[in-house]
Amino acid sequence: MPYVEGLRCRECQRTYPVSPIYTCEWCFGPLEVVYDYDAIGRAVTRESIAAGPQTLWRYSALLPVDPPPASATLSVGYTPLVRADRLAAELGLGEVWIKDDSRNPTNSFKDRVVSVALAKTLEFGLKTLACASTGNLANAVAAHATRAGLRSFVFIPANLEPAKIITTAVYGGTVVAVDGNYDDVN
Repeated sequence: MPYVEGLRCRECQRTYPVSPIYTCEWCFGPLEVVYDYDAIGRAVTRESIAAGPQTLWRYSALLPVDPPPASATLSVGYTPLVRADRLAAELGLGEVWIKDDSRNPTNSFKDRVVSVALAKTLEFGLKTLACASTGNLANAVAAHATRAGLRSFVFIPANLEPAKIITTAVYGGTVVAVDGNYDDVN
């Protein structure tokens, strides 16, 4: 995490040290990571990225967290691009490529963000991952938490289809059904 300078409120621009907070204590705006882009530009090259592992962590210099121990993570990222010639023709484009994130551990692009969140969770010494979800995020949170030996809590709308709940439960996540829609759950 050598290129992270801290956190900054998107609304009022107040700065904070890196810590497990996500909203500004003054205006309740969202906090964003502040990077030293000049240092990144001097140090990160196509070659340094290509020399990294064939996972999301090959981009670790560009992420707000150091890679976690391999024993605590699932292999995420480095999924293939698939050429979609018929779609390109239908859209009147020369080429279209689609990222096949179904190759990720829980078959979703959500594995990427959860992998980074898990690394930060471990860095801060926290013991639980949690989210509000209607499916893919819940599965990713439960799977990644289980792999790392952490607890997970997933809050879902009470009327969510059973098929979406089963996978989360299989991974060992604690599922909490909330009466209402996704906004109510969140």
